[in-house]
Order: sequence, then C-alpha cells, then structure tokens
Amino acid sequence: MPVFKYYGRNEKGTAVEGKLKAGTEREVRDKLERRKIKPKEVQELTGWMYKEIQLFQRAKTKDLVIFLRQMTTLIQAGVSIVDSIRLLGEQTKQKLWREAFQQIEEEVRAGKEFSATLESHRNLFPALLTNMIKAGEAGGNIDEVMERLAVYYEKQHQLKQKVISAITYPVILAVISLGVVLFLLAVVVPSFASMFAGFGAELPLITRFVLASGDFLTTWIWLLIPVIGLVIAAVVYAKRDPNIGYYLDLLLLRTPIIGGVLQKAAIARMSRTWASLFQSSVPVLQATAIVERVVGNEVLARVIRESRVALERGESIATPMEEHWIFPPLVTQMVVVGEKTGALDKMFEKVADFYETEVDQSTERLKSLLEPLLIAFMAVIVGTIVASIAIPMFEIFETIQ
Repeated sequence: MPVFKYYGRNEKGTAVEGKLKAGTEREVRDKLERRKIKPKEVQELTGWMYKEIQLFQRAKTKDLVIFLRQMTTLIQAGVSIVDSIRLLGEQTKQKLWREAFQQIEEEVRAGKEFSATLESHRNLFPALLTNMIKAGEAGGNIDEVMERLAVYYEKQHQLKQKVISAITYPVILAVISLGVVLFLLAVVVPSFASMFAGFGAELPLITRFVLASGDFLTTWIWLLIPVIGLVIAAVVYAKRDPNIGYYLDLLLLRTPIIGGVLQKAAIARMSRTWASLFQSSVPVLQATAIVERVVGNEVLARVIRESRVALERGESIATPMEEHWIFPPLVTQMVVVGEKTGALDKMFEKVADFYETEVDQSTERLKSLLEPLLIAFMAVIVGTIVASIAIPMFEIFETIQ
C-alpha cells in the first residue's frame, strides 16, 4: 500500500505533519479529517524505500481460516463488524494482519462496506472471499457465509497438504539418492581411478563410463545448483503467461502416475469453489468467472471459460465439459442433473466430496508405488558403480596371481 506524507493543522491550530499508508490520496484526507486534522498538503512518497516488499506478504490459508472462524464467532455472539475487527487487531501478533485490521476498522467506521474494505487488501483476502462476503452482505447472512468460507479454505488446505505430502517423500528420497550417487562418483570412484591407472591395464567399458561420469561431475558440479535454480525460476516465470502455463499444466496432467492425482485435485478444488459460491447466492455467471480465476490449472480454466460463454448464450454449463477429456463422465452427469433439478450447489458439493476422497486414496497409493520404484532405481545406480569398481579389481587380482 502506498505511503503518503501530509502537512496540516489540528483542531487547536497547531501545525502537524507525518506519514500514512492508504490506497489513495482521498483515503488519506478522510483519515486525517476523522482525526480532526485539516490537511494542507498530501503527497505520495515514491522512493524505493517506501515500496512495499511483496515477498512473503500473502496470507497463509491457515491464517485465513483462523480469521474467518473468529469473525464468525464474534458476529454470531452479537458483536458488530467494526468491534470484531478491532478485537482481532488488538490480539493478533502479526504486523501484516494488525495493520490491515486497523485500516479496515477505520474504513468501516467511515461508512465503507466491509467487503469493499477487504478488496483493498488483496494480498490477504482473495477475490473469492470478498465476492462471497459481498453476497452475504446483500443477503443479510454474513455469519453463515463466513462459516462456509472457513470450511471451504480448511478443505482446500487439507487437499493441498495431501498432494504435497504425496510428492514430498519421493522428492526427499530422490534428493538423498542423488547426493549418495554424487558422493560415490565425485569422491570414491576417483580414488580407485588412480589405483587402476598404476597397473596400466585396459579397463572394462562400464568402468570407463563411470570414471568419465565422475570426471564430468567433479568438473561441472559447481554449475548444478545454479542451473536447477534457473530452471525453477524460469518455470515459475513462464507460468505467468497463460499460453505457456497451459502447456506446463497439460504436461503435468499427462505425466504418468502423478497426472491423475493432479487432475482429481483440480476437479475437487473447482467443484468445492463452485458449490461454496452457489450456496452463498453468488450469481452463476459471476461465480463461473471467479472459479475460472482461482482454479489454479490453466487447462481446466479454459474449459470453464468456455462454460461461461455457453451460459451467456443460454446453453448448458456442462456442454464444454462433455467435450473435454479432463472431465470424467461422473462430473458432467452430476452437473447435468444439477441443472435440471436446480441443485447445482449440492451436485458440485457431492463431486467435491467424491474427488477429495479419491485424492486421499490416490496419494496413499502414489506413496506406496513410488517408494519401491525409487529404491529399485537407486539400487541399479549404486550397483552399476560398485560393479565398475569390482570388475577391474577382480581382473587385477587374477593377473597378480
């Protein structure tokens, strides 16, 4: 949020000056007037030291759930939104949230809608949340909407953790295995190479290959970490482009073993989001546009975009889904039934429940499958290295005898 420098006089006529964080100059003037200060001059500070560092400035899902749960409890207990925000601001220890609560409290006291104040803090409150709260304000059931949002983000967090846990263990095992192989090739194998060279005998092909690999790694290992870092940075940057992101997501979805888990997780996230929006009375076209933005998978997002266009033409939301491979028949059939019965929210909720269970089971199967595969692969690599050392040693012993 920008920082503004102001100069003015308070109600006693004394000159005052200072700095304030606000979205616009108008907000600064409104805040100063509420403090009984008449601003003479307000100027935005544009130097680099006043630019906010956005790294790590986004809300964690866990913090978002805590906020929603606490707000729901306070509102249901009869505490006003302004006082609820004030209480949360007083008890939080995180500077990022404390400053946000202070600004939100000031803006709500000034008459600004609660959902509108949240929209000015997009690093903390996603568009999905602000749109659902806006619908809750219109329907007079903001406490129910916040309770529903808390459940939604809890389920999203659990789903994400399941996918991460399924991938984390194999990745750790692969990194450790790679480290062992690098140690053998860069340290152990070269020590035997000098011994073999002293005998002057021709080495077997497997030994020459392993020795060449060890020499290559010893020479170029210092480039390994920077190259890996550059590849990761390039992928993250490339995903910002929707066209490149589409092909990256498509590649992941087509990847054997993990592709199916990612597909189910994306469908579960999509269905849960749609169900939550419909249950909060968000209009169908607006809900579809929100799902398109937050689904987190460009392949799925393009189909949802086509569904939104179909809705605008008065057609079924399920038509584009039926024509794309990413949606299993179960999903499209449930959507069609939901449209015919006017219960799309319930149908999407059932789809979300089903695929969240599927993700849970698939991640367990993935762990049990990848572990023996990685161990077998490691055994082959280490066995090859050991054989490359043992074979010439046996030949040397035979020559000595």
